[in-house]
Amino acid sequence: MKSRKERRRLSESPRDRSLRDAPYLTSFKVIASKLSPYWLFCIPLTAIIVLVWNTAAIAQDDVPPTTEEIQGILNSTWVLIAAILVIFMNAGFGMLETGFCRQKNAVNILSKNLIVFALATIAFWAIGFSLMFGNPDNAIFGGGGWFLSGDSAAYGLDPFPSGLPVSVFFLFQAAFAGTAATIVSGAVAERIKFVDFLIFSLLLVGISYAITGHWVWSANGWLFNLGGENGGFRDFAGSTVVHSVGGWAALMGAAFLGAREGKYRDGQINAIPGHNMSIATLGCLILWIGWFGFNPGSQLAADEAVPYIAVTTNLAAAAGGITATATSWLKDGKPDLSMIINGILAGLVAITAGCDGVSYWGAVIIGAIAGVIVVFSVYFFDSIRIDDPVGAVSVHLVNGIWGTLAVGLFNLETGLLYGKGFAQLGYQIAGILIIGGFTVVFSTVVWLALKTFMGMRVSPEEEIHGLDIAEHGMEAYNGFVTESDTFAGGTPISMSSSDIRTGSEI
Repeated sequence: MKSRKERRRLSESPRDRSLRDAPYLTSFKVIASKLSPYWLFCIPLTAIIVLVWNTAAIAQDDVPPTTEEIQGILNSTWVLIAAILVIFMNAGFGMLETGFCRQKNAVNILSKNLIVFALATIAFWAIGFSLMFGNPDNAIFGGGGWFLSGDSAAYGLDPFPSGLPVSVFFLFQAAFAGTAATIVSGAVAERIKFVDFLIFSLLLVGISYAITGHWVWSANGWLFNLGGENGGFRDFAGSTVVHSVGGWAALMGAAFLGAREGKYRDGQINAIPGHNMSIATLGCLILWIGWFGFNPGSQLAADEAVPYIAVTTNLAAAAGGITATATSWLKDGKPDLSMIINGILAGLVAITAGCDGVSYWGAVIIGAIAGVIVVFSVYFFDSIRIDDPVGAVSVHLVNGIWGTLAVGLFNLETGLLYGKGFAQLGYQIAGILIIGGFTVVFSTVVWLALKTFMGMRVSPEEEIHGLDIAEHGMEAYNGFVTESDTFAGGTPISMSSSDIRTGSEI
């Protein structure tokens, strides 16, 4: 009896047998038998991709893109990359702040730095972006286009390709908004209730930051046009709009919260060391890299100014790190790593306002002065009993002010040192005072409300045992021995002024 295979073979016609036994089909069967199903699936997929690609190429040949379209795509791509770099700075802030504080609060600090960007994004999407850029004809505050529902004109943008798509512009500005809220986190670290910090961050980003930003970065903002045809307040990438605003809010928060347990006792300043300078240093480097999105990205175009801004930014950071190292070395007898870190960041903050319009020498001088200022600023705030665990106020507020003033001194076209008169410096001083005053009043109202109705500080027992357990019910380093909190105990740790660390108060 013949098998099924033999009966099928006998039923085939001569033509079928010739096709089945053809050499090329035999070779294909051998190859196919050695390939997995995944590779076999790739063969038709590759054919489809080639077909689509070829069709697209033919279509493009029929209607080639214009020069304006190509430039628009390049602008959008660069600003998108810059936005991603600025968003990545949140990792730098988280590592820096965590390393400068104690290990028993690491989970709390990491949680704040992570969730604050999520909150800032939603708050800015809902109302902040519209208040900041909507209704561009209004000089005081924006409006309309809530929840990102407006077209380009609603936010003062030219339509693509001459202007950026609304989506790209929003993402870049949302990254900046998140930075302003993150600055506050460091100054109030290790003793604020988690929920109070979240509420303040929502209000800061959604209302205060957005309104003052409209004054400066909206085409018809009243501070931007303070001098009429002669110009007005200038802050290219946010020394005041972002950093000083966050710094003012941080200063008021630290003042209303009070110092950490054991920080100031019996007329002495007790250093509270951070637990991990390795991740603090890594955080600084991440921030340094992210600043190449922060400042060059603020050009909002891919043009010849971008690399120039990147160089001035880098020069100021390097100069700030060097002078902070030298200053702390001369002052305290040893080079302090935390001062090196804060000196670099101070240089970056200071150059942010004028990075597009100063010379290379001007950038070095601005950064170098910032590095000296930050060292003495840290000790000043300690002397008036403002406990800032990571030096946020000294880095962002003090050097945000210095960098904004530096525009009036070092700008090549309007600066006093280039023979252009006092006008620009006057606009800069006015802008600093007005934005600072508004932010202080707003922050004071919100902090006092939180303190009155919610009690924004954790209990002494929770602070002693750590916010990781009290606020989150977990530890960052489970299984490791935690440090005993001698700072909150009965015996203070006395240290000479040379032993006192930075605003990192590490």
